[in-house]
Amino acid sequence: MRSRSRIRIRPYPAGSLVLAVAAAGSVLAGPAYSAPVAGPSAGADLRADVNRDGRVDVTGGTDAYREDRWSVERGAVYLPNIDDDTKRCPVTGPGGRPLSDAELAACNDGTDKKVNGSADAADLARVRSVPMAGLPAGARGSLKITTGGKHTHLFLKRAGAWVLVTSETRLTAAELRSGAEFGVEATDVVRDSAEWDGRAVVRLTVTSGQTSTTDAVTLRVAPLLTQHHLQNTQQVMVSKVQGDGPDSRLQREFVTALEKEVEKAGITTPLVTFEKYADRWAQDFVEPAYVSMTGPNGKRQVMRVMLRSAQPYRDAGRELFEKVRGRDIGVVEVTDPVEPEDWSLDSMGNLETIPPYTHGGRSFPAGRIIMGERKDSGARPSKVMRTMLKSQGMQDPLLLDTSWLGVGHVDEFVQFLPADTPRGWRIGVADPQAGLRLLRDAKRDGHGTTKMFSVQGRADTPAPKETIDQALASPHLVADNDMAARRIAANLEILKRETGVTDAEIVRVPALYTRDSEALTAEGEAVPVPRLTRMGAGSDLVNSLKDNGQQKWLTENPAAPRAAAPATVTTSAYVPGAVNGVLLGRDRYLAPRQWGPVVNGKDLFTEAVTAVYRKVGLQVSYIDDWYTYHLGMGEVHCGTNTLRDASAAWWRLPTR
Repeated sequence: MRSRSRIRIRPYPAGSLVLAVAAAGSVLAGPAYSAPVAGPSAGADLRADVNRDGRVDVTGGTDAYREDRWSVERGAVYLPNIDDDTKRCPVTGPGGRPLSDAELAACNDGTDKKVNGSADAADLARVRSVPMAGLPAGARGSLKITTGGKHTHLFLKRAGAWVLVTSETRLTAAELRSGAEFGVEATDVVRDSAEWDGRAVVRLTVTSGQTSTTDAVTLRVAPLLTQHHLQNTQQVMVSKVQGDGPDSRLQREFVTALEKEVEKAGITTPLVTFEKYADRWAQDFVEPAYVSMTGPNGKRQVMRVMLRSAQPYRDAGRELFEKVRGRDIGVVEVTDPVEPEDWSLDSMGNLETIPPYTHGGRSFPAGRIIMGERKDSGARPSKVMRTMLKSQGMQDPLLLDTSWLGVGHVDEFVQFLPADTPRGWRIGVADPQAGLRLLRDAKRDGHGTTKMFSVQGRADTPAPKETIDQALASPHLVADNDMAARRIAANLEILKRETGVTDAEIVRVPALYTRDSEALTAEGEAVPVPRLTRMGAGSDLVNSLKDNGQQKWLTENPAAPRAAAPATVTTSAYVPGAVNGVLLGRDRYLAPRQWGPVVNGKDLFTEAVTAVYRKVGLQVSYIDDWYTYHLGMGEVHCGTNTLRDASAAWWRLPTR
């Protein structure tokens, strides 16, 4: 939550499911095999799309081998059917009453027991019975979900319509002779693998006279996966704050400028704008994710899932249900009665994804999540959220230390950039030492009296007046950036150890940080700046957003735990943080305008940042976010979000 104070705002037995071990993030390789040849069967034979080609093979053996097991590479997949294909879910109650969060989340296509049209049918994983030629007229078949029944619906296609399979459903001899088709949906994502590991085991029993035969197939619900930067941007999301105040007008001007940059990057899909709840931090209240399987037509059936932040006070997440949810778009929210340990850590700017990689015997074909924790105080993001993410068995979250940041989000200092290298990506990281060098070099060359910032002031928020000399003479600026550099280096060591990235694959972007509670007067004197009024006294941003609902929630929940005070000096971006931008295309990057010292007609930080990104093949453009986001302790990335191409198979590492 970004107000912006500190708150920015086991192996399985044979015949069972085999998963990537979530705790280790490993991927189990599928064994080599010789496929058996199948034909019309005298016994029950149930098949699913085990090889994930979108076709259930009932005549050959491609889907007959180890159909009772599941691994990352092989095994039938079915979707959590949590979208709303026909927009049937209400967003208000009787008389226009706003629905509660629980009521909004209680409706989706998986909560009824119907198939709501052809779009909903496309979300069903197919299972078929092998035709049983010559079966006597009195034969009958029955079905049962022996594992995962509380989370799974099974439908039978009969006379062109999908009907729910119940304990009373019987397949006729004619249906068994011709082979029956079934559709399977999950009613939710995996929340906690200790309670449900995502398996559904469907068993067919065929009885003819005194003889019964059975067969079963195992499916596993598609993992909920977050996006990474090797997936192309398809659409950009941003809040569009209403109101007549100067900050609201400036924020809408930001949206207009963003729209132009998106168009220049070749993205033709219109922006998704959040307009109802006056929360401009579009990165923080939602993390776009997805689930997918190979559909019956052989193409990837992708469902976007808007993962709402674990912040019960944050009303902006309601608009995900009210506006965004629809065909092939679902919403997931978590409820954590114990947390938060730290309000800000639960914002989704504190969740980014390393692109796919293999290192040290561990493989992450869909990438790996990183989140920030405060090691100095022991605070971590919501346990319920972390449990859900880990339970997917694919992106085992890696925690970095963000104790030194006031907001505490990983997007404030690290990013991942596409690269024409064997790995396919690089790490971009903020470099405070490079920022200090820029100032020291300017001072050495006689420009110490140049103003530190070139931004123009406003009536309610004067422009900073300190010079380069005064900034370098600050009792804290140099020390704080030396500290930031050490903390960033320690996090880089974690990333290098976990991914195998080398120093040659790290892009170091000039940056500067400053402690949140301090600013400099024109005379170079350090003065405190209350965090909730960093936008300036009387700012309509402060007056309208306050703390994005935290204080209201605390008032309504007096027994809730309070976030601990920071255990160390914390900082935020002094010069707008260039790594906190948006990757609009493989070679196009949108950064916050730097507003740095201007020497000989050139902004020192803009020139340096552009050169660094250009060297690795990125064309950089800039957008002004000084008053809309920067002074609120965030940047362009914090105020935007992206929907990316998720059509690739998540069970295979990308090929280059």
